[in-house]
Amino acid sequence: MSLPPETGSADTGVIHDIGYRGYRGPRLGRGHATRALFTQSLRAAYGLGRSGKAKVLPMLVLAATTLPAAIVVAFALTTKLDDLGVEYAGYLSSVGMLVWIFLAAQAPVLLSRDLRHHTVPLYFSRPITRGDYVRAKFAAMFCAQFLLMAAPLLVLYAGALLGGMDVGDNTEHALYGLAAALLYALVPTSVALAIAGFTPRRGFGVAAIMGYLAVSAAVAAVAVGITRGTDSADAAQWTALISPDGLVESLVNELFDLGGGLDRRHAPGGVGTAVFALVAVALVAGSYRLLLRRYEKI
Repeated sequence: MSLPPETGSADTGVIHDIGYRGYRGPRLGRGHATRALFTQSLRAAYGLGRSGKAKVLPMLVLAATTLPAAIVVAFALTTKLDDLGVEYAGYLSSVGMLVWIFLAAQAPVLLSRDLRHHTVPLYFSRPITRGDYVRAKFAAMFCAQFLLMAAPLLVLYAGALLGGMDVGDNTEHALYGLAAALLYALVPTSVALAIAGFTPRRGFGVAAIMGYLAVSAAVAAVAVGITRGTDSADAAQWTALISPDGLVESLVNELFDLGGGLDRRHAPGGVGTAVFALVAVALVAGSYRLLLRRYEKI
């Protein structure tokens, strides 16, 4: 004996075909994801794609580093000078404080914000690895710093060419300047990123980076200043090893025979040049390795 079917059951339902289809297109993969992260991080360093407030500081720093170069060029062209009157590499050291501000403010933007908001694991849910994440962030900050320092050098070089100044001499010194910009963008940046990678709060990261760069540079400058003109002057140059900025300035001056006067920063002799170069490589490699170990634990 069969029972009649129940009517009005709450378990009845209807399946609707809404035409859903799975993705069958190309999988761009890990390399594309890493490049996308690099591009997004580089844009973020200058506030692009973010709020107007985020653009203020990086754009102000970019303008502040480039405007003096434009003034130098305008003065040289107006008075018809035979040269610009400034060294390309020396110009970078004169705007060092502005570069520190940019680095201290923007390195935590790339790393600290992800740590604070716990978004780092979301990146690793995609094809990229922890090494890819570190490489993309490291390369983005390096490129941002290099662009910041290359901009005024290009203004100086273009002005020298427009003024009919010696092309060979200016090209040579512009290349020295770009080499200095490369080192300034690599050594201090690696140290700043290592600090930012351990500070989830952006404010602490800014203070820690700016404090280290400023204090270490001040200690090295005082040591050189108080021994100026004495037998200990060369020995005091070794104090630049504690300052990423001073290390680069001393190494560049010695390699390209730049600068002059008693205040000239330089690596002391051939042995000093080798030691300064090795310390620069050790700072970059050590900071990068420290970042990798940091993100292996996240």
